[in-house]
This record gives sequence, C-alpha cells and structure tokens, in this order.
Amino acid sequence: MNNSHPEEFILLGFSDRPWMDLPLFAVLLITYPMAMVGNVAIILVSRLDARLHSPMYFFLTNLSFLDMCYITSIVPQMLFNLGSARKTISYIGCAAQLYFFHLMGGTECLILAIMSFDRYVAICKPLHYTLIMNPRVCILLVSSVWLTGITYAVSEATATLQLPLCGLNKLDHLVCEIPVLIKAACGEKAANELTLSVVCIFMLAVPLCLILASYACIGHAVFKVKSSEGRRKAFGTCSSHLIVVFLFYGPAISMYLQPPSSISKDQPKFMALFYGVVTPALNPFIYTLRNKDVKGALANLVRGVFTSK
Repeated sequence: MNNSHPEEFILLGFSDRPWMDLPLFAVLLITYPMAMVGNVAIILVSRLDARLHSPMYFFLTNLSFLDMCYITSIVPQMLFNLGSARKTISYIGCAAQLYFFHLMGGTECLILAIMSFDRYVAICKPLHYTLIMNPRVCILLVSSVWLTGITYAVSEATATLQLPLCGLNKLDHLVCEIPVLIKAACGEKAANELTLSVVCIFMLAVPLCLILASYACIGHAVFKVKSSEGRRKAFGTCSSHLIVVFLFYGPAISMYLQPPSSISKDQPKFMALFYGVVTPALNPFIYTLRNKDVKGALANLVRGVFTSK
C-alpha cells in the first residue's frame, strides 16, 4: 500500500446540508428491500415459469442479478454512514467498493446493449430468431459482457488507486467512485482522465449508439406490421427496455463522459444515487408493469404459494 494512501476515507456526503441525512436514510431503507424483492421475483418467475424460458428473459434474469449486486455494493455502506455520526470507510473497503461498483456498472452498460440486440433479432428477423439467439450464443454473449465488465473495473480501479492522495482522506461523495478519486488525487492525473474518457466512450457511447440503431430498425419494422395487436405487443416490450436504457445511460453519460476535474460539487452524489439506487430499484417494476407475460407469471407464482399454504 502506497504511503500516501490514508487508512480510511471520510465520505462528506451532504455534510453541508445535514437535514438531508434522515430523509435520505429513510428513502434508502425503503428502496433497498424493494429493489431486492423486485429483482428476486423476476429471477424466480423467469426460472420457474416455462413460458419465460427464452433469450429475452435469460438476459432479464442476468440484469436483475446484476442490479441486486449493484445496489448492494453501495447502499449498506450509505445506510451505515447516514445513520451514524462517523461517516468513514476503510481504505480496503473503499477499494473493494470501487471494484464492485464499477464492475456492475460497466456490465450493465453492455447487457442493456445485448438486450436491445435480442429485441432487434426477435422483431426484425423473427424467422431466424431461434437460430441466431440459441442457448450457446446467449451464454457466450453474457459471458463476454461479464468478462468485459471485470476487465474494465479491474484496469480502471487499479489505475485510480495508484494515484497519490498526498495525505488527503476526505472525499466529497457518498461512495467511492473513480471520477471523484481522480479529482481528489494530487500530482499528474491527466493520463488517468484521458484513459477514463476513452474507455467510457467504448463502455457508454458505443453501446448506446448500438441500442439506438437497433431501435431505429425495430421502429421501422414495427410500423410495417399490419396487426394492431402485434404493434402493441412489440411497443410494450421495447418501451420497457428503452425506459431502463435512458434512466441508466443519461446520468452515467453526464458523469463519465466529461473530465473528472470539471465535475461540479454535488453532481457525483445525485448521479450515483440515480444510476446506483433508483435505476436498480425501478427496473423490476418497469419490466413487470409493462409486460403481460411477467405479470401473468408473477400472479401464478403468488397464487401457487398461497394455494400450497
């Protein structure tokens, strides 16, 4: 461990607005269990209902598992700090959070792109869907996404942790995040800023362009469908995914596609709450409320539980 690294960090959070601690603690205390229950429910119905054994729900199951890990990587620590006067995190804890938070975030960027490709094949090439999206290809795609997320997190977090902090142990944030640590570092950090920007173009901008291109093709194909029921079903499925994409990519792009030195004081806090807490909590409800198959499977699961009892 570099001598310039402190034993622990003080996470300032909203220290200049202490009145926000209690409402934020209450919101997180409600949101976290909701997110866990919602994502577990999607995983269960996707595995237990034979009608949902398709590539779309295989990817959705991975997204739900990822969201559970994503929100767990930051919320317990935030609850502990918000509920106590001592708002600290150990250096090792900060490093672990840095790796896991960015692993889940990077993987989610890519899995959302894979899900849009799945919808593109299903709607634009329905006759070849089972051939293209066979189980082997689905497993290969998901494995590649997780491996890329691990590579991104390990490389970027490790490079960031090598930066000297010159004895600084205060971070103006709620969690340990790469842009905030780069901004807090002393010495030469232009290379880290440039590397982060280049990597995030590939992790954020490129997948988003692929998603938008997929949905442009989907929109063109859907308008050719003569059946109003077919159009409604296609729009219902795709609109859920698009809502999730914009909820996640919007804040992430505003945070990562600009130099860390130009980030404003409170921007990291609100953005981290949005893509690290709000999006994982809303995802299961967005997919459930706008998807008849999931709603039906969930109703059958609940009915089966009460009937067995």
